[in-house]
Amino acid sequence: MGIARSVSITLEHTLPAVNEEAAFVAELRAGSEPAFAYLLAVYQNPVYNLVSHIVENAADASDVLQDVFVKVFKGIKGFNGDSTLRTWIYRIAVHEASNHRRSWIRRHWREPFSVDDTASPSAAAASEAPSNERSPYQVFEQAEREVVVKRALASLAQPYRTVVVLREIEELPYEEIAQVLGLAEGTVKSRLLRGRELLRRKLVGYVGKDHV
Repeated sequence: MGIARSVSITLEHTLPAVNEEAAFVAELRAGSEPAFAYLLAVYQNPVYNLVSHIVENAADASDVLQDVFVKVFKGIKGFNGDSTLRTWIYRIAVHEASNHRRSWIRRHWREPFSVDDTASPSAAAASEAPSNERSPYQVFEQAEREVVVKRALASLAQPYRTVVVLREIEELPYEEIAQVLGLAEGTVKSRLLRGRELLRRKLVGYVGKDHV
C-alpha cells in the first residue's frame, strides 16, 4: 500500500518523511486521488496563511489559494525533485500571491498605513481564548495587537514582507527561504534584518519600545 493511501486512512496531517517523499510524489504524478487529498490536508492551511500575509484580504487569499493548487496539480509531473515538495509548493504560492498583489496595486490607489487607522478586533476574535485563562480585556488587547501587527506587516515592501513571513511566521530555515525565493542566503538574511527593523519602527509607537 502506497504512502498516500495508508496515511489517508488515518488522515494524520504530517509531512511524509524525506525518504518517502519520492514515493508520495510518484503517486501524485500517477493521479492518485488519495494522494492529492492528503496533499491538500497537509498544505491547504499553511499555504493560505502564507498568501494571506502577502495579498490584501481574505477573499483574495482564497482566490490565490485555488490558483496555487491548480498549478500544483497541473505541474506536479514537471516537479523534478531539485527541492523538497514543500519548497516547490511555497515557491508557487509566493509567485502567485506576489503577482496577485502587483495586479491589485495597479488597479487601486493605496492609502498610507497608520496604526491609528486599524479596525478594532471583532467580538468573535476576542472570544477565541478561553475565558478562564485571560480576562476579556486581555483577550481584546491581544486581538487588537494582532490586527496592528498584520497591518504593519502588510505595509512592508514586498521583498522584506515575504522574507519576514517565511522566517517569522512559517519558520522556514534560511536555506529553504533562499530556495523558495531564488535568492542567495546572504540576501535572505540581509532582507530579513532590514524587514525586522522596518517592522519594529512601525510598531514601536503603538506597543512600546520594551515590547517590540
